[in-house]
Amino acid sequence: MSALRSAAAALMLGGALAGCAVGPDYAGPPKPELPSHWSSKTTSRRESGTLDRWWLRLRDPLLNRLIEQAVAANPDVLKAKAVVREARATVQQTAAGLFPSVSGTAEVTDNKTSAGSASTLVDTAPYALHQASFDSSWELDLFGGTQRSIEAAVRGEQSAGEDLRDNLVTLIGDVASYYVEARGYQARIALAIRTSVSQRDTEKLTRSKYDAGSGNAVDLSKATAQAASTEANVPTYRAALAADVHRLGILLGRPPDAIAGLMARSAPVPAPRMPLPTGLPADLLTTRPDVASAERKLAQATAKIGAAEADRYPAVSLTGSVGTSALRVGDLAKYSSVSWSVGPSVTVPVFDAGKRLATVRIAEAQRDQAFATFHSTLLTALEDVENALVSLSQERIRAVKLTEAANNYREAAKLSRSLFETGSASFIDVLDAERSLYSAEDSLIQSKVSAAKDYIALAKALGGGWVEPVDTSAPLIVDTNTGPHLREALK
Repeated sequence: MSALRSAAAALMLGGALAGCAVGPDYAGPPKPELPSHWSSKTTSRRESGTLDRWWLRLRDPLLNRLIEQAVAANPDVLKAKAVVREARATVQQTAAGLFPSVSGTAEVTDNKTSAGSASTLVDTAPYALHQASFDSSWELDLFGGTQRSIEAAVRGEQSAGEDLRDNLVTLIGDVASYYVEARGYQARIALAIRTSVSQRDTEKLTRSKYDAGSGNAVDLSKATAQAASTEANVPTYRAALAADVHRLGILLGRPPDAIAGLMARSAPVPAPRMPLPTGLPADLLTTRPDVASAERKLAQATAKIGAAEADRYPAVSLTGSVGTSALRVGDLAKYSSVSWSVGPSVTVPVFDAGKRLATVRIAEAQRDQAFATFHSTLLTALEDVENALVSLSQERIRAVKLTEAANNYREAAKLSRSLFETGSASFIDVLDAERSLYSAEDSLIQSKVSAAKDYIALAKALGGGWVEPVDTSAPLIVDTNTGPHLREALK
């Protein structure tokens, strides 16, 4: 009865200290001083709405399809899903420490004994002995060490979820960027081919003048060289286009040439018209998944200090066992054959040469590292947004000027060609006008690509990404025949 009273007292003490915990309590996300607005611009009234499915603003159905396929099958996303499942299982594994563990054993042994003196041994009849027992143990979480470990595991799961969201933000931005680049190279290929055809026409006209005696060999050579130089750009652009298409295939979790057929037909470079809602700098604490993940890792590191600190305090466990033995199975339940024991045990750390204290100091240092990482991640996020805002606004200004330049060069090329045909302009004027027109139109295409990519970069910097629920429960590999079975030969 004294053992039962001791166990009851330990249970009462455990209940009284159920809310006890050691180590620092996490006070919530840090609140660093942040600017009240973006330095490069202020939020416009037109910039309403959310960043949800921001790529729809690019108005390209094929791009929408590619992004959906990438989200479903990209290897990095699949890996991030597995990390979430691992973190979720870790929470379950850690939470099991709050409950008792029970194990049972059963055995049957054949026995035979001998009695008497050395000269007159008498063998008894063989008999079978049946034995069964149950053992249990329960470590009381008096100082909250297990609770702190569970807290750390939960925050690790939350961080893994944010890392998955960050993977999606990066993936969607990459798919959109490579798609825009690919469309840009298609436009540059078409421009080079179109320009080279016009330049070959100029070459024919120069040759006609040369054959008629009104031209010279220098003009003819220059006309041929300019057309050939333009045509030489086409293979370079086609190689770059193929690389972008191959990369898109990989991002979709497929072979490099998997979407070559879908990209075979040219389409315009996506040109977003709706501005993105930039919000305020403080919004990045929640909208940027990498910032949110870093904050959760900081919370996790804080909880681990408490788990390490709790290890420096006494540990109280309740242990118990019930055993029975009998010559017949039917007698195992008889009270006369049953034995039991129950009682508390206390483990007190006496001397460990500072090992446990050092573990606490390690956890504190790791918490400080997590805080520095959070701060750095937040500063990088602010920088990303500011850079994207400046790049996008300046690229739009540049595009306006390039459009004006291309229009004027187009008119100049048209006039110089007409004048050359009538003999009122020199061939140098024609070459210069055609060269300038091609350069301006090519630069304009590159500017459209840059503006679209800056738009995408801004969406990524603001944390825009996939908003639909992502199923993380399904494993990538479904094992079969996992029960007892004959093992196959090693492969």
